[in-house]
Amino acid sequence: MNKEDNMISKGEFWKIMESYGAIIWPIQFILYFIALLMIAWLIIKPGNVQNVILKIYLAIVFAWNSLFFYLLYAKGMAGNSMGSYFNGFMFLLVSILFIFDIFKNEMVFILPKKGWPNLVTYTLITLVFLYPLLGIISGYNLSSLIMPGAYPCPTTAFAILVLIHGLPKINKVIFVILLFCAIPFTPFMQIAQYGVYEDIILFVSGIYGLIMLIRYWKKPKLQMIPEK
Repeated sequence: MNKEDNMISKGEFWKIMESYGAIIWPIQFILYFIALLMIAWLIIKPGNVQNVILKIYLAIVFAWNSLFFYLLYAKGMAGNSMGSYFNGFMFLLVSILFIFDIFKNEMVFILPKKGWPNLVTYTLITLVFLYPLLGIISGYNLSSLIMPGAYPCPTTAFAILVLIHGLPKINKVIFVILLFCAIPFTPFMQIAQYGVYEDIILFVSGIYGLIMLIRYWKKPKLQMIPEK
């Protein structure tokens, strides 16, 4: 099977994105604002309750992207069903692992308080939430706007950034899957082929995550979550 058989055109890509956005309206906005609340809560008052609620949210949005994006409404995105099934399986696995950790309680979500990790992390998180604004600037219509929660790429970037500073006490299977989704294909597929230039944020978040994973693979956590 040649390359053309496996890849859809840029026009087809954006038709699928617009159709998906119109079908799920206004769920993408609801999930986006919940993600904003999750980050605000993590910044203002991190702790055990916030940790569990954020895991529940991430489990829900990764399951959503698996079932409703890759396996149902945007199934043609990969150009063939195998690509959609593979991506759907990866996202569903991440969702299941987040659910398991609700009961195991091994992972913590924390954000840095000082130094260059603080600047990099908060800058990237801000950019993740600017996905829809960048789409508006690029001329997308409302149903084509990409945002964290209901869309795989910004959701992946969001998850990477809230997990990074729990290293090494995070589920590395989850983290490696997220990095796989963020790094190898993003520059050549989403950005170069389909013109989703905001996915540069995903790629940079993935590179940042990879650097931190290597650096803190077995070292003590960057910062402990406050005890409640």
